[in-house]
Amino acid sequence: MSILAIIKISLTAMWNNKVRTGLTVLGVVIGIASVIIVFSAGEGINSLILGQIESFGGSDMIETEIKVPSSKKGGASEMQSGTNLAMGVQVTTLTLDDVDDINKLPNVVDSYAGIMAQEQVSYGNELRKAYLFGTTASFIELDQSEVESGRFFTEAEDKSLARVAVLGYKMKEKLFGESDPLGRYIKIRKEKFRVIGVLEERGAVMVIDFDDFIYAPVRTLHKKIMGIDHVTFTMHKVADVEKIEDTQEQIRYILRENHNLPHPEGQTDWMGMPKDDFRVVSMTESMEIMGTVTGAITLLLLAIVAISLIVGGVGIMNIMYVVVSERTREIGLRKAVGAKYRDIMMQFLIESILITIIGGLVGIIFGVAVSFLISYGANSYGLDWNFDVPMRAFFVSLGFSVIFGVLFGLYPARKAARLDPIEALRYE
Repeated sequence: MSILAIIKISLTAMWNNKVRTGLTVLGVVIGIASVIIVFSAGEGINSLILGQIESFGGSDMIETEIKVPSSKKGGASEMQSGTNLAMGVQVTTLTLDDVDDINKLPNVVDSYAGIMAQEQVSYGNELRKAYLFGTTASFIELDQSEVESGRFFTEAEDKSLARVAVLGYKMKEKLFGESDPLGRYIKIRKEKFRVIGVLEERGAVMVIDFDDFIYAPVRTLHKKIMGIDHVTFTMHKVADVEKIEDTQEQIRYILRENHNLPHPEGQTDWMGMPKDDFRVVSMTESMEIMGTVTGAITLLLLAIVAISLIVGGVGIMNIMYVVVSERTREIGLRKAVGAKYRDIMMQFLIESILITIIGGLVGIIFGVAVSFLISYGANSYGLDWNFDVPMRAFFVSLGFSVIFGVLFGLYPARKAARLDPIEALRYE
Protein backbone atom coordinates (compact mmCIF):
# COMPACT_ATOMS: atom_id res chain seq x y z
CA MET A 1 0.00 0.00 0.00
CA SER A 2 1.33 3.45 -0.92
CA ILE A 3 2.16 6.15 1.61
CA LEU A 4 -0.53 8.44 0.14
CA ALA A 5 -3.16 5.75 0.62
CA ILE A 6 -2.07 5.22 4.22
CA ILE A 7 -2.16 8.96 4.90
CA LYS A 8 -5.68 9.14 3.43
CA ILE A 9 -6.86 6.27 5.64
CA SER A 10 -5.27 7.90 8.71
CA LEU A 11 -6.88 11.28 7.99
CA THR A 12 -10.26 9.63 7.53
CA ALA A 13 -9.89 7.81 10.85
CA MET A 14 -8.91 11.06 12.57
CA TRP A 15 -11.85 12.91 11.03
CA ASN A 16 -14.29 10.22 12.15
CA ASN A 17 -13.11 10.80 15.75
CA LYS A 18 -12.85 14.60 15.72
CA VAL A 19 -13.33 15.21 19.45
CA ARG A 20 -10.76 12.63 20.51
CA THR A 21 -8.29 13.81 17.86
CA GLY A 22 -8.86 17.44 18.83
CA LEU A 23 -8.15 16.81 22.51
CA THR A 24 -4.98 14.89 21.61
CA VAL A 25 -3.85 17.66 19.28
CA LEU A 26 -4.55 20.24 22.02
CA GLY A 27 -1.91 18.70 24.29
CA VAL A 28 0.66 18.99 21.51
CA VAL A 29 -0.46 22.56 20.69
CA ILE A 30 0.14 23.71 24.26
CA GLY A 31 3.61 22.14 24.40
CA ILE A 32 4.76 23.46 21.02
CA ALA A 33 3.29 26.92 21.66
CA SER A 34 5.26 26.98 24.92
CA VAL A 35 8.46 26.24 23.01
CA ILE A 36 7.84 29.17 20.63
CA ILE A 37 6.95 31.52 23.50
CA VAL A 38 10.05 30.55 25.49
CA PHE A 39 12.36 31.14 22.51
CA SER A 40 10.69 34.44 21.65
CA ALA A 41 10.68 35.62 25.27
CA GLY A 42 14.34 34.68 25.57
CA GLU A 43 15.17 36.83 22.54
CA GLY A 44 13.02 39.68 23.87
CA ILE A 45 14.58 39.60 27.33
CA ASN A 46 18.07 39.36 25.84
CA SER A 47 17.54 42.36 23.54
CA LEU A 48 15.94 44.30 26.39
CA ILE A 49 18.83 43.71 28.78
CA LEU A 50 21.51 44.32 26.15
CA GLY A 51 19.75 47.52 25.11
CA GLN A 52 19.68 48.63 28.74
CA ILE A 53 23.40 47.92 29.14
CA GLU A 54 24.20 49.74 25.89
CA SER A 55 22.33 52.79 27.20
CA PHE A 56 25.10 53.15 29.79
CA GLY A 57 27.61 53.32 26.96
CA GLY A 58 28.71 51.52 23.84
CA SER A 59 31.39 48.93 23.30
CA ASP A 60 34.04 51.63 23.74
CA MET A 61 33.20 52.19 27.41
CA ILE A 62 34.82 50.73 30.53
CA GLU A 63 33.15 50.82 33.92
CA THR A 64 34.97 50.83 37.23
CA GLU A 65 32.96 50.36 40.41
CA ILE A 66 33.62 49.72 44.06
CA LYS A 67 33.68 46.15 45.33
CA VAL A 68 34.19 44.57 48.72
CA PRO A 69 37.15 42.17 48.46
CA SER A 70 36.37 38.60 49.49
CA SER A 71 38.23 37.63 52.63
CA LYS A 72 36.96 34.16 53.48
CA LYS A 73 35.90 30.99 51.78
CA GLY A 74 32.35 31.17 50.55
CA GLY A 75 32.35 34.96 50.58
CA ALA A 76 29.71 36.01 48.10
CA SER A 77 30.88 39.61 48.03
CA GLU A 78 33.52 38.78 45.42
CA MET A 79 30.77 38.16 42.90
CA GLN A 80 28.58 41.15 43.71
CA SER A 81 28.69 44.59 42.18
CA GLY A 82 29.81 47.55 44.18
CA THR A 83 26.52 49.31 43.59
CA ASN A 84 24.63 46.58 45.45
CA LEU A 85 27.23 46.25 48.18
CA ALA A 86 27.28 49.97 48.79
CA MET A 87 23.74 49.65 50.16
CA GLY A 88 25.13 48.00 53.28
CA VAL A 89 28.94 48.35 53.21
CA GLN A 90 30.82 51.57 52.64
CA VAL A 91 33.80 51.37 50.29
CA THR A 92 35.44 54.77 50.20
CA THR A 93 38.62 54.14 48.24
CA LEU A 94 37.51 55.15 44.74
CA THR A 95 38.07 58.89 44.34
CA LEU A 96 38.21 61.67 41.78
CA ASP A 97 42.02 61.48 41.98
CA ASP A 98 41.75 57.97 40.55
CA VAL A 99 39.75 59.38 37.64
CA ASP A 100 42.41 62.01 36.98
CA ASP A 101 45.12 59.33 36.90
CA ILE A 102 43.09 57.08 34.60
CA ASN A 103 42.47 59.99 32.23
CA LYS A 104 46.24 60.19 31.68
CA LEU A 105 46.24 56.77 29.97
CA PRO A 106 46.88 57.14 26.22
CA ASN A 107 43.83 55.10 25.17
CA VAL A 108 41.37 56.88 27.51
CA VAL A 109 39.55 59.75 25.79
CA ASP A 110 37.58 60.99 28.79
CA SER A 111 35.89 59.79 31.97
CA TYR A 112 33.14 60.72 34.36
CA ALA A 113 32.53 59.72 37.96
CA GLY A 114 29.28 59.22 39.78
CA ILE A 115 27.66 58.75 43.15
CA MET A 116 23.99 58.48 44.06
CA ALA A 117 22.10 59.51 47.17
CA GLN A 118 18.58 60.21 48.37
CA GLU A 119 17.64 63.47 50.07
CA GLN A 120 14.67 65.70 50.86
CA VAL A 121 14.17 68.23 48.07
CA SER A 122 11.72 71.11 48.15
CA TYR A 123 10.42 73.88 45.93
CA GLY A 124 7.77 76.16 47.33
CA ASN A 125 5.18 73.93 48.99
CA GLU A 126 6.43 70.84 47.16
CA LEU A 127 8.50 68.53 49.36
CA ARG A 128 9.74 65.25 47.91
CA LYS A 129 12.24 62.51 48.56
CA ALA A 130 14.48 62.73 45.51
CA TYR A 131 17.40 60.80 44.09
CA LEU A 132 20.58 62.82 43.62
CA PHE A 133 23.12 61.96 40.95
CA GLY A 134 26.44 63.57 41.66
CA THR A 135 28.70 63.49 38.63
CA THR A 136 31.38 65.37 36.74
CA ALA A 137 30.80 67.74 33.83
CA SER A 138 31.93 65.19 31.23
CA PHE A 139 28.87 63.04 32.00
CA ILE A 140 26.74 64.80 29.41
CA GLU A 141 29.37 64.19 26.72
CA LEU A 142 29.83 60.47 27.38
CA ASP A 143 26.37 59.40 28.49
CA GLN A 144 23.35 59.07 26.21
CA SER A 145 21.39 61.74 28.11
CA GLU A 146 20.52 64.91 26.21
CA VAL A 147 19.68 68.40 27.47
CA GLU A 148 16.15 69.50 26.59
CA SER A 149 16.36 73.03 27.90
CA GLY A 150 19.04 75.13 29.54
CA ARG A 151 22.47 73.53 29.89
CA PHE A 152 24.53 71.06 31.89
CA PHE A 153 26.98 72.30 34.52
CA THR A 154 30.62 72.91 33.62
CA GLU A 155 33.89 71.61 35.05
CA ALA A 156 34.56 75.07 36.47
CA GLU A 157 31.25 75.00 38.34
CA ASP A 158 32.06 71.55 39.68
CA LYS A 159 35.50 72.58 40.95
CA SER A 160 34.17 75.82 42.45
CA LEU A 161 31.46 73.92 44.37
CA ALA A 162 28.70 75.82 42.55
CA ARG A 163 25.17 75.12 43.81
CA VAL A 164 23.60 74.31 40.44
CA ALA A 165 21.33 71.47 39.42
CA VAL A 166 19.93 69.82 36.30
CA LEU A 167 16.56 68.10 36.58
CA GLY A 168 15.50 64.82 35.06
CA TYR A 169 12.30 64.97 33.00
CA LYS A 170 10.03 63.44 35.67
CA MET A 171 11.60 65.41 38.52
CA LYS A 172 10.92 68.64 36.65
CA GLU A 173 7.24 67.62 36.29
CA LYS A 174 6.98 66.71 39.99
CA LEU A 175 8.47 69.94 41.29
CA PHE A 176 7.41 72.51 38.69
CA GLY A 177 4.61 70.96 36.63
CA GLU A 178 4.22 72.96 33.44
CA SER A 179 6.21 75.93 34.76
CA ASP A 180 9.68 76.79 33.47
CA PRO A 181 12.20 75.79 36.17
CA LEU A 182 15.24 77.51 34.67
CA GLY A 183 16.75 80.08 37.00
CA ARG A 184 14.59 79.02 39.95
CA TYR A 185 15.95 77.61 43.19
CA ILE A 186 15.28 74.27 44.81
CA LYS A 187 16.40 73.35 48.30
CA ILE A 188 18.38 70.18 48.98
CA ARG A 189 18.51 69.80 52.73
CA LYS A 190 19.20 73.39 53.74
CA GLU A 191 21.23 74.34 50.66
CA LYS A 192 19.71 76.25 47.74
CA PHE A 193 20.55 75.02 44.22
CA ARG A 194 19.79 77.00 41.07
CA VAL A 195 18.18 74.98 38.27
CA ILE A 196 20.19 75.51 35.07
CA GLY A 197 18.85 72.74 32.84
CA VAL A 198 16.35 69.95 32.19
CA LEU A 199 17.24 66.66 30.51
CA GLU A 200 15.18 65.01 27.79
CA GLU A 201 12.97 62.10 28.74
CA ARG A 202 15.05 58.93 28.77
CA GLY A 203 13.11 56.28 30.65
CA ALA A 204 14.28 53.60 33.02
CA VAL A 205 17.56 51.77 32.48
CA MET A 206 17.59 48.40 34.27
CA VAL A 207 16.01 49.40 37.60
CA ILE A 208 17.24 53.01 37.52
CA ASP A 209 14.89 55.74 36.31
CA PHE A 210 17.22 58.51 35.17
CA ASP A 211 14.25 60.82 34.58
CA ASP A 212 13.65 60.89 38.33
CA PHE A 213 17.12 62.20 39.22
CA ILE A 214 18.46 65.59 40.17
CA TYR A 215 21.94 65.97 38.67
CA ALA A 216 24.47 68.11 40.52
CA PRO A 217 28.26 68.62 40.53
CA VAL A 218 29.81 65.75 42.45
CA ARG A 219 32.22 67.96 44.40
CA THR A 220 29.33 70.19 45.51
CA LEU A 221 27.41 67.20 46.83
CA HIS A 222 30.57 65.90 48.51
CA LYS A 223 31.20 69.08 50.48
CA LYS A 224 27.77 70.68 50.89
CA ILE A 225 25.39 67.74 51.22
CA MET A 226 26.97 64.33 51.80
CA GLY A 227 30.17 65.07 53.71
CA ILE A 228 32.24 62.49 51.80
CA ASP A 229 35.02 62.53 49.20
CA HIS A 230 34.59 59.26 47.30
CA VAL A 231 32.53 57.99 44.36
CA THR A 232 30.92 54.61 43.70
CA PHE A 233 31.64 54.22 39.99
CA THR A 234 33.46 55.74 37.05
CA MET A 235 32.98 55.40 33.28
CA HIS A 236 35.82 55.67 30.77
CA LYS A 237 35.65 56.11 27.00
CA VAL A 238 38.51 54.55 25.02
CA ALA A 239 39.90 55.65 21.68
CA ASP A 240 40.78 52.20 20.32
CA VAL A 241 38.38 49.36 21.16
CA GLU A 242 41.00 46.82 20.05
CA LYS A 243 43.16 47.86 23.00
CA ILE A 244 40.33 47.82 25.55
CA GLU A 245 41.63 44.78 27.46
CA ASP A 246 45.08 46.33 27.80
CA THR A 247 43.45 49.54 29.00
CA GLN A 248 41.47 47.60 31.60
CA GLU A 249 44.69 46.08 32.93
CA GLN A 250 46.30 49.52 33.05
CA ILE A 251 43.33 50.83 35.04
CA ARG A 252 43.64 47.93 37.47
CA TYR A 253 47.34 48.63 37.89
CA ILE A 254 46.72 52.34 38.63
CA LEU A 255 43.98 51.60 41.16
CA ARG A 256 46.03 48.98 42.97
CA GLU A 257 48.90 51.44 43.23
CA ASN A 258 46.61 54.26 44.41
CA HIS A 259 44.80 52.04 46.92
CA ASN A 260 47.97 50.32 48.20
CA LEU A 261 46.74 46.91 47.07
CA PRO A 262 48.92 43.93 46.11
CA HIS A 263 49.17 43.04 42.44
CA PRO A 264 48.02 39.58 41.18
CA GLU A 265 51.38 37.99 41.92
CA GLY A 266 50.95 39.10 45.52
CA GLN A 267 48.19 38.46 48.04
CA THR A 268 45.00 36.81 46.74
CA ASP A 269 41.75 35.56 48.24
CA TRP A 270 40.62 31.95 48.67
CA MET A 271 39.64 31.77 44.98
CA GLY A 272 43.07 32.95 43.85
CA MET A 273 41.68 36.34 42.83
CA PRO A 274 43.38 39.65 43.67
CA LYS A 275 41.99 41.30 46.79
CA ASP A 276 40.80 44.34 44.87
CA ASP A 277 38.31 46.84 46.27
CA PHE A 278 37.11 47.65 42.74
CA ARG A 279 35.88 45.90 39.62
CA VAL A 280 36.81 46.88 36.06
CA VAL A 281 34.58 45.62 33.25
CA SER A 282 33.88 46.68 29.68
CA MET A 283 30.36 47.07 28.35
CA THR A 284 31.09 44.28 25.87
CA GLU A 285 31.91 41.92 28.75
CA SER A 286 28.72 42.92 30.54
CA MET A 287 26.67 42.17 27.43
CA GLU A 288 28.38 38.80 26.98
CA ILE A 289 27.68 37.89 30.60
CA MET A 290 24.02 38.85 30.34
CA GLY A 291 23.73 36.99 27.02
CA THR A 292 25.05 33.86 28.75
CA VAL A 293 22.62 34.32 31.64
CA THR A 294 19.56 34.76 29.42
CA GLY A 295 20.68 31.79 27.32
CA ALA A 296 20.86 29.63 30.45
CA ILE A 297 17.41 30.82 31.56
CA THR A 298 15.99 29.95 28.12
CA LEU A 299 17.45 26.44 28.32
CA LEU A 300 16.01 26.00 31.81
CA LEU A 301 12.56 27.06 30.63
CA LEU A 302 12.84 24.72 27.63
CA ALA A 303 13.60 21.86 30.02
CA ILE A 304 10.41 22.71 31.91
CA VAL A 305 8.46 22.95 28.65
CA ALA A 306 9.80 19.52 27.64
CA ILE A 307 7.80 18.09 30.55
CA SER A 308 4.55 19.36 29.02
CA LEU A 309 5.62 17.89 25.68
CA ILE A 310 6.24 14.51 27.30
CA VAL A 311 2.81 14.69 28.94
CA GLY A 312 1.33 15.43 25.51
CA GLY A 313 3.28 12.50 24.08
CA VAL A 314 1.97 10.16 26.75
CA GLY A 315 -1.52 11.36 25.84
CA ILE A 316 -0.85 10.43 22.22
CA MET A 317 0.31 6.98 23.28
CA ASN A 318 -2.83 6.44 25.38
CA ILE A 319 -5.09 7.58 22.56
CA MET A 320 -3.32 5.33 20.08
CA TYR A 321 -3.79 2.38 22.43
CA VAL A 322 -7.50 3.18 22.53
CA VAL A 323 -7.57 3.44 18.73
CA VAL A 324 -5.87 0.06 18.37
CA SER A 325 -8.37 -1.52 20.77
CA GLU A 326 -11.36 0.02 18.99
CA ARG A 327 -10.15 -1.03 15.55
CA THR A 328 -8.93 -4.52 16.41
CA ARG A 329 -11.53 -6.19 14.18
CA GLU A 330 -10.67 -3.78 11.34
CA ILE A 331 -6.98 -4.71 11.72
CA GLY A 332 -7.85 -8.41 11.65
CA LEU A 333 -9.96 -7.97 8.54
CA ARG A 334 -7.23 -6.03 6.74
CA LYS A 335 -4.59 -8.62 7.62
CA ALA A 336 -6.97 -11.42 6.50
CA VAL A 337 -7.29 -9.86 3.02
CA GLY A 338 -3.53 -9.44 2.61
CA ALA A 339 -2.34 -6.37 4.57
CA LYS A 340 1.23 -6.83 5.67
CA TYR A 341 2.94 -6.05 8.97
CA ARG A 342 4.49 -2.95 7.34
CA ASP A 343 1.08 -1.65 6.15
CA ILE A 344 -0.53 -1.86 9.60
CA MET A 345 2.59 -0.49 11.27
CA MET A 346 2.80 2.50 8.90
CA GLN A 347 -0.92 3.25 9.19
CA PHE A 348 -0.89 3.77 12.96
CA LEU A 349 2.57 5.33 13.04
CA ILE A 350 1.62 7.89 10.37
CA GLU A 351 -1.62 8.63 12.22
CA SER A 352 0.42 9.40 15.36
CA ILE A 353 2.87 11.56 13.41
CA LEU A 354 0.04 13.43 11.68
CA ILE A 355 -1.53 14.26 15.04
CA THR A 356 1.74 15.72 16.34
CA ILE A 357 2.53 17.59 13.10
CA ILE A 358 -0.94 19.17 13.02
CA GLY A 359 -0.56 20.02 16.70
CA GLY A 360 2.91 21.39 16.00
CA LEU A 361 1.75 23.67 13.18
CA VAL A 362 -1.22 24.97 15.18
CA GLY A 363 1.07 25.36 18.21
CA ILE A 364 3.55 27.41 16.19
CA ILE A 365 0.81 29.76 14.97
CA PHE A 366 -0.61 30.09 18.48
CA GLY A 367 2.87 30.58 20.00
CA VAL A 368 3.79 33.30 17.51
CA ALA A 369 0.50 35.09 18.20
CA VAL A 370 1.01 34.98 21.98
CA SER A 371 4.64 36.11 21.58
CA PHE A 372 3.48 39.10 19.55
CA LEU A 373 0.93 40.00 22.25
CA ILE A 374 3.63 39.76 24.92
CA SER A 375 5.87 42.06 22.88
CA TYR A 376 3.01 44.49 22.28
CA GLY A 377 2.11 44.56 25.96
CA ALA A 378 5.72 45.06 27.04
CA ASN A 379 6.19 47.95 24.60
CA SER A 380 2.90 49.49 25.76
CA TYR A 381 4.30 49.35 29.28
CA GLY A 382 7.37 51.27 28.10
CA LEU A 383 9.84 48.40 27.72
CA ASP A 384 12.01 48.17 24.61
CA TRP A 385 10.96 44.57 23.89
CA ASN A 386 11.69 43.30 20.38
CA PHE A 387 9.26 40.84 18.81
CA ASP A 388 11.50 38.12 17.40
CA VAL A 389 10.97 34.40 16.95
CA PRO A 390 14.33 32.85 15.97
CA MET A 391 14.38 30.32 13.14
CA ARG A 392 15.70 27.64 15.48
CA ALA A 393 12.41 27.83 17.40
CA PHE A 394 10.53 26.56 14.33
CA PHE A 395 13.04 23.77 13.71
CA VAL A 396 12.94 22.69 17.35
CA SER A 397 9.13 22.77 17.40
CA LEU A 398 8.67 20.73 14.23
CA GLY A 399 11.51 18.41 15.31
CA PHE A 400 9.79 17.78 18.64
CA SER A 401 6.52 17.12 16.80
CA VAL A 402 7.99 14.45 14.53
CA ILE A 403 10.16 12.86 17.23
CA PHE A 404 7.32 12.60 19.75
CA GLY A 405 4.97 11.35 17.05
CA VAL A 406 7.37 8.51 16.25
CA LEU A 407 8.41 7.71 19.83
CA PHE A 408 4.94 7.67 21.35
CA GLY A 409 3.22 6.15 18.33
CA LEU A 410 5.74 3.38 17.71
CA TYR A 411 4.72 0.97 20.46
CA PRO A 412 0.94 1.12 19.81
CA ALA A 413 1.64 0.75 16.06
CA ARG A 414 3.80 -2.33 16.67
CA LYS A 415 1.09 -3.78 18.90
CA ALA A 416 -1.48 -3.31 16.14
CA ALA A 417 0.81 -4.76 13.47
CA ARG A 418 1.53 -7.86 15.57
CA LEU A 419 -2.10 -8.78 16.18
CA ASP A 420 -3.04 -12.26 15.06
CA PRO A 421 -5.70 -11.85 12.31
CA ILE A 422 -7.86 -14.73 13.62
CA GLU A 423 -7.79 -13.46 17.22
CA ALA A 424 -8.42 -9.91 15.97
CA LEU A 425 -11.51 -11.01 14.03
CA ARG A 426 -12.86 -12.73 17.16
CA TYR A 427 -12.28 -9.57 19.28
CA GLU A 428 -15.48 -8.14 20.77
